[in-house]
Parts: sequence; structure tokens; C-alpha cells
Amino acid sequence: MTYCFAINTQSGFVLCSDSRTNAGFDNISTYSKMHTFTWPNNRVFALLSAGNLATTQLVIKRIKADLDSGATPNLLAVRNMQEAADYVATVSTSVQNLHVVRDNGNVSFEATFILAGQIGADRHETLMIYPQGNYIHESDEHPFLQIGEVKYGKPILDRVIKRDSQLAPAARCALVSMNSTVRSNLTVGPPIDLLIYEAGSLNFTHQLCLTEEDPFSKQLSEAWNKGLVAALENLPRFYWESPSGNVAGEPAASTLNRGS
Repeated sequence: MTYCFAINTQSGFVLCSDSRTNAGFDNISTYSKMHTFTWPNNRVFALLSAGNLATTQLVIKRIKADLDSGATPNLLAVRNMQEAADYVATVSTSVQNLHVVRDNGNVSFEATFILAGQIGADRHETLMIYPQGNYIHESDEHPFLQIGEVKYGKPILDRVIKRDSQLAPAARCALVSMNSTVRSNLTVGPPIDLLIYEAGSLNFTHQLCLTEEDPFSKQLSEAWNKGLVAALENLPRFYWESPSGNVAGEPAASTLNRGS
């Protein structure tokens, strides 16, 4: 399984992805699901992938081949992020159709991508590209996109991430979201790729690859665990836990309906 997501704020975007492609008691493999394409001071793109590994690998290979050969369209020739998304979608659907023709079984070759980037002075954008080739932006209410095993890491993003979130706190929130998913699902695992892009910089300068034994990753996980325990301990108490029988701001215990 996979967990990849993009957080899009006014200040830039944060991308995070795991690297586990197969899970079992004696068979675990890894493959990076974050791929970057950079032309400093011109344009930058990052592609997160989820789905059939044969499809995602061939899509990346074809994108690179188009750049090498100068075929059009390609990521260096597109004029805006919509054209870039259309191009990636076309390559993806073409690869999926190729695999389906060759397949004699009942294998799903679908793949989903998140494309993030900025071209020149245009605004930075993030888009989710579905297997069918259509794509969407994130919403203003929830300015993030997720693919793969999304449910475990979504609550923290829902509560914390806003359009005006600053990049560093958003990146820490991203690692917490990933940490929650890794702890709850064995098919998602490290190394964890993290990319922080500052709007208008037209370059990727802040990238991390965090292994399971990385000191920063361990420190963040331990701090989050302690914070959760502390938050739980500081939650309001039930009326019967208070010596006076009531909690501040609540009616006296004797006035509560305790059943009859």
C-alpha cells in the first residue's frame, strides 16, 4: 500500500510519501514514490505516485524519456500546471491501456498521481490525477490532497492544516500524519520522503529522506506521543472525578439526571 499527500499553503507546499511497496512477514521492499523535475529559476515539478508499481515506474520512465528526446509535449514545454496535468494524465492512461492489453489475468493497473509545481511567475499548484485521466485541485477548506492509505493520517490534517499555515509547522504536521499511518498500517513504511517548497523559489532546496532509525524522526515521534498523553490527561474531568462533585462551568452533580 502507499500513503502520499501534498499540503498547499499560501507560502508554498509540503509533500510527503512513504516508500513501502510490498509488505509481509518476510517480504518487504521499498521504492521511492516521490519524483522531482527541476529547472532552477524556470520551473519545478514533483510527482507523487500510488497504485500499480509497473504503471507508476513506466510513467516516470516515459516522462524522463520525453524530456531526453525533446518530444512534445513534455514537462519543460508545457505552459502552465493544467497543461502539465493533462500531459501526465495522458502518459498515465496510455501506460495503463498498454498493460491491460498485455495482461492475461485480472490485475488492476490503475495509478493515481499528485502533481505539484510552479512555472515561472504563475502561482504554485497541487493537483490529484485520477487513473481515468481527470484531475482536481485541493479545496480551500482542506488544502491538502491524499492518495493511498489516507484514513489514518487525515484527522491531524483536518484539524491543523489551513491555507495560511506556515511551511515548517505544516511539514511537522505532515510527518505526524505519516507517523500515525505507519503505526496503524504495516503496508506503509519508511524511508519517508519529505519536500518543502517555498513559493516563488523555483528550486527544491529542502528535502529529507527519513529512515526508521533517523534521530530527528525518532525525536518527533516521541514528542508527539508524549504530547498526546499530556493532552489526554488535561481533558475535562467527569463530574464524579471532582471532589466537589462538579466540574467548573458545569451544573452541580445533584442537578444532573443520573437515571432513576
